[in-house]
Amino acid sequence: MQTRRQFFGATSAFALTALLAGCGGTTGASTDAKTTGASDSASSDGATGAASTGTLIVGFDAGYPPYGYVGDDGSYTGFDLDLAQAVCDKNGWEVQLEPIDWDAKDALLGSGQINCIWNGFTMEGREDDYTFSEPYMLNEQVVVVKADSDIKSMEDLAGKTVLTQVDSAALDVLQGDQADLAGTFKELQTIGDYNNAFMQLESGMVDAVACDLSIADYQMAAKPDEFRTLGALSSEHYAVGFAKGDTATADAVNAALKELDRDGTVKELCEKYADQGMSYDNWVLE
Repeated sequence: MQTRRQFFGATSAFALTALLAGCGGTTGASTDAKTTGASDSASSDGATGAASTGTLIVGFDAGYPPYGYVGDDGSYTGFDLDLAQAVCDKNGWEVQLEPIDWDAKDALLGSGQINCIWNGFTMEGREDDYTFSEPYMLNEQVVVVKADSDIKSMEDLAGKTVLTQVDSAALDVLQGDQADLAGTFKELQTIGDYNNAFMQLESGMVDAVACDLSIADYQMAAKPDEFRTLGALSSEHYAVGFAKGDTATADAVNAALKELDRDGTVKELCEKYADQGMSYDNWVLE
C-alpha cells in the first residue's frame, strides 16, 4: 500500500507533482535502466551501503501512501520515510529520498543509485534476492471492491476484472498460491501505482483491486463509504531490502529500529499516520 492531500486528484496533476516535487536534496533516481533479476542486479559486498558511505539512499514509490507519497507541501512524506529519517538520525547518516519506478528497483539497487528499498516492501518470496532487515510490520494482501458492488466473496470474482500494481506482492500471490482464484477472473490487469488503481475502481473501469492491507485501510479511511474488503489473500511482513551482502547496513538498521521502538518513536509515527490506516498493533520487531 497522512493529513493531507486530495488523494483522488487528477491523474496528470499527481504524476506531475510526483515527478517535480522533492525534499532533502532528492534528485530522483533514473528510471530508464532495464530491470533485471534481483539476484543478479542486487548483489554487493556492502561498499555502496549506508554503513560504508554514511548515506542511506532510499528507493521508494512516491504513490504509495501511507508509506511514501507526495504531501500537501510538495515534499515526500510517509510512515516509512519518517522511519528511515529516524534511523539515519540514530546512526549519524544522511538520508537521500529517491522516488523510483517500482519496476526498475532491482536495476537501481544493483547500480548503486539507491542502496535500500524501503516502502512497504514485502519480504516473503524475496528472501534469496536481497539482504533484508528483520521484519518490522505485519501486512496482508486483500481484495477491495466498491461498497455497493454485488461482489460479496472471493468466489464472486469469477468473470470479473481485477487490477493490481506491477511487480507487487499481490501480483506474486495471484500468480502463485492464489493462481487458481486468479484463473477464474475475466482478466488480471496491472498498473504502475495504486493511486490510479483506486481511481479506476471508483470509476467502474475495473471490478476489484488486489493490494496491501495498509493501502486498503488508507483508501477506506479516506472514503469510508466508497470501498470495502472481501478478505485476505495472504499474510506477510514488511522489511527493508538491501543489496545482497550488505549485512552491515542491515544490522545497523535493525538495531536502530529496535531502539526507536523502545523509546516510543515507532508508536508516535503509527499514531501520526493512524488516520491513514497505520496501527502500532501490526508492529512486530522487538
